[in-house]
Amino acid sequence: MAPAEQGAVEKTVANTRAGSVAACRRAFPTPSIGGQIARLDVQAGQKVKKGELLLELWNDDIKAEVELARSEVGAADSKARATCLNADVAQREADRMVKLQKRGVASEEQTDKAVTMAKAHKAECAAARANVQVSKDKLGVAEAKLSRTRLLAPFDGVVAEVRGEVSQFVTPSPPGIATQPIVDLIGLNCFYVVAPIDEVDAAGVEPGMPARITLDAYGDRVFEGRVKRVAPYVMALEKQARTVDVEVDFANEADLDRLLPGYSADVEIILQVHPDTLRVPTEAVVEGKRVFVLSPESGRLQERQIKVGLSNWNFTEVLGGLKAGEQVVTSVDRDGVKDGALARVGAASK
Repeated sequence: MAPAEQGAVEKTVANTRAGSVAACRRAFPTPSIGGQIARLDVQAGQKVKKGELLLELWNDDIKAEVELARSEVGAADSKARATCLNADVAQREADRMVKLQKRGVASEEQTDKAVTMAKAHKAECAAARANVQVSKDKLGVAEAKLSRTRLLAPFDGVVAEVRGEVSQFVTPSPPGIATQPIVDLIGLNCFYVVAPIDEVDAAGVEPGMPARITLDAYGDRVFEGRVKRVAPYVMALEKQARTVDVEVDFANEADLDRLLPGYSADVEIILQVHPDTLRVPTEAVVEGKRVFVLSPESGRLQERQIKVGLSNWNFTEVLGGLKAGEQVVTSVDRDGVKDGALARVGAASK
């Protein structure tokens, strides 16, 4: 027996198959060019920072190209400085000749020659500076080629797996053909749960709804969550019910400290809550609308129709047909439970 009492009743939906914990950021970086692995500085389980070197291909030839290009930049810059200094000298000489011509000391021919020479040197200075920029661009191209031989961590995380060895030759994936990545990198500062919800139940799920998360690895511990995303399509797997993937975020950052991607997880999404309503254990309700009530006067059971509201595995809301404190039978499947049967108050079923 159990009494009809005031309390909260929730309408919830849960996943039909086990979900799993996933990392918000996960990458499978691999070199964009082929080559032989010269450095492999990480191993499985190692934590890395964004920008840290994970792998480097043999690139001595490209390094030489970079050094050559860098030397050419220096040479071009020195030549440009010398050329522009000559241009400054020529310009000062031209200015001096113009002044002398105005005083009648220098001829027009001498002045014109000096002015023309200054313009020529100025043009050479501009060309030399442009050549410096060309040299810098060549250096940029060489450095870009060099960067393609180096694999850097795109974010802070932990190396989940390494599928390469030093001296191994790797090639990039041809178009349309997937090859195994060299490194599997997982971010550790953000996790969420992906769980399949039956297509019928998923229709009522919306982003922002509260949820409860349980993980097999943590036993009965319940994590607070909130629906982040509902997939815009239905999964149709052979011989299984059609489901919709729902993503649920962990509400508390402190819960993320010891999580691991791949943990099996279950979610219970709260669609609606009536916080203070009359309720009875769901196991006491027969066919969704009947209960057996103990009459205190006669000591006999009375079958009674009730009006129900929200319901879940634990409790069913009673909108009519019962009063608070009335005792209902929770073990309705026992022999002898019927209208008019003698009964007495016992402990509620667990």
